[in-house]
Amino acid sequence: MLENEIIVFFDGYCNLCNRSVDFIIRKEKRDILKFASLQSSIADKLININEFETIGDSIVVYNEGKVLAYSDAALFVSRFLNWPYNLIQYSRFIPKAFRDKAYKFIAKNRYNWFGKKETCRLITDKEKGKFLG
Repeated sequence: MLENEIIVFFDGYCNLCNRSVDFIIRKEKRDILKFASLQSSIADKLININEFETIGDSIVVYNEGKVLAYSDAALFVSRFLNWPYNLIQYSRFIPKAFRDKAYKFIAKNRYNWFGKKETCRLITDKEKGKFLG
């Protein structure tokens, strides 16, 4: 059931976002996280886009009916990574306003700096169990 999954939503067209998903999959401690693009029907079903000003600019985590975005989502995901990458979670002690400002600056410039795909990510046979929709 989708409501019981920890789902990481990402911009399927964004090169930086896709590379970040690849990194998370490689560095994940246990096989817990699932992934779906923000452009998917699953995102439409589980995320209330009206809650966020520009949700397309953020990684979004759905966990137990709650939605995290921006730096909160990134820090949440870091908990599931191997050492030393899981140390990123301790950045939560930096005030959220500063974290989100830095996050949104990178998000705003991600296409210019890293490029954009013409189509959403294609999932390989090896990745099928990690991706939804």
